[in-house]
Amino acid sequence: MTSTLYQQIQQLYDASSGLWEQVWGEHMHHGYYGPDGNLKKERRQAQIDLIEEMLGWAGVPSEKALCEPYRILDVGCGIGGSTLYLTQKFSSIAQNNLKLDGRVDRDFSRSPEQNKTGASVTATGITLSPVQANRATERAKIAGLESNVNFLVADALNMPFPDESFDLVWSLESGEHMPDKIKFLHECCRVLKPGGTLILATWCHRPVGETAGELTDEERKELAEIYRVYALPYVISLPEYEEIVRSLPLTSIRTADWSKAVAPFWDVVIDSALTPSAIWGLLTSGWTTIQAALALGLMSRGYQSGLIRFGLICAVK
Repeated sequence: MTSTLYQQIQQLYDASSGLWEQVWGEHMHHGYYGPDGNLKKERRQAQIDLIEEMLGWAGVPSEKALCEPYRILDVGCGIGGSTLYLTQKFSSIAQNNLKLDGRVDRDFSRSPEQNKTGASVTATGITLSPVQANRATERAKIAGLESNVNFLVADALNMPFPDESFDLVWSLESGEHMPDKIKFLHECCRVLKPGGTLILATWCHRPVGETAGELTDEERKELAEIYRVYALPYVISLPEYEEIVRSLPLTSIRTADWSKAVAPFWDVVIDSALTPSAIWGLLTSGWTTIQAALALGLMSRGYQSGLIRFGLICAVK
């Protein structure tokens, strides 16, 4: 990742993450409002529902997968919202599976604690923001998960992990920041164990080509403004992501466009940004954060016009 882009992304999230948590909570991603986007929900519940819907759509976790120690990688972890949620959820499922099984565990290579609670679930979150990594570590301690979770400042295009390290690679709205989408997906595949699952959700632009037509000058102008404000190099269409994924040693590849389901999120965020505490927080958080807040309408209008899309991909190695 280029040093200038790296610095822009780091500065954006270093400056804005504290305000986001104060006003909107620990989950720094879209919410899910039903397949057609017409369900009324509290914002945080919608964000949790997005995680749950993505897991259900991808068929993760399977009971078989949680019979052994299970490792999760959260690429672009923010302040640890998804990382901690996934760790707690998967650990609970593993423990319940052991209780339902009722058999004596004779795998003496496992620790007494693992035999007592079922397969161990651990997670690693990576981000470019030291502020985010530090806050995520604090939140893990508060949740009592410091022994299960760790957070690192790391580049997703050059991950500091051996090949075949993780059972689940989870990327919720980080792909749009990657200047090299091919290398990013190669890295995700590289660190995934055989039989492991990749789940990715990312900002896209509409499909292009003979049927849909190329992006217009006005669309390119709108995208350029979004790129500038949110420190994005560029985005691509969901079919382009699928083409990259199909070039990798992955199977069971599926894609979905959930733009309708998540589009209401931006209007919810805009409404909640108009409170006195949010306005004061913006004024004291710096120009980078103020610009991002002022551009919320760009994303809302992008969804309305069909230019901005919310793409999902899952695959198995």
